[in-house]
Amino acid sequence: MTTSIRYIVDDVDAAIEFYRDRLGFAVTMHPAPGFAALRRDDLVLLLNAPGAGGAGKAGGNPAPGGWNRFQIHTEDLDGLVSMLRDQGATFRGDLVEGGGGRQILVEDPAGNVIELFEPASG
Repeated sequence: MTTSIRYIVDDVDAAIEFYRDRLGFAVTMHPAPGFAALRRDDLVLLLNAPGAGGAGKAGGNPAPGGWNRFQIHTEDLDGLVSMLRDQGATFRGDLVEGGGGRQILVEDPAGNVIELFEPASG
């Protein structure tokens, strides 16, 4: 069984560029302008433009953004954040640290959130 996450995005091509070139996802399917499937490790990310296909209409009028998110683990959070800032990425708030590690929220081009997480050492 495969588990996937679907994000609604304004511009599928811009989202592909963000996830592929900045966060290391591979494009596994891009059959139409309003849809693409990407993969990183065990995560399958489905990107849909509003109104594209059944998923772009499910539940009413889907729109990008919100606070739901998936998490990407990294061993060099500072380096990843620096690289993303240099490329013009938008962050929600500042880097925070807790008992389990450090994290920051970055937005894709449509405003969907990805949590970048570096586990605490030790």
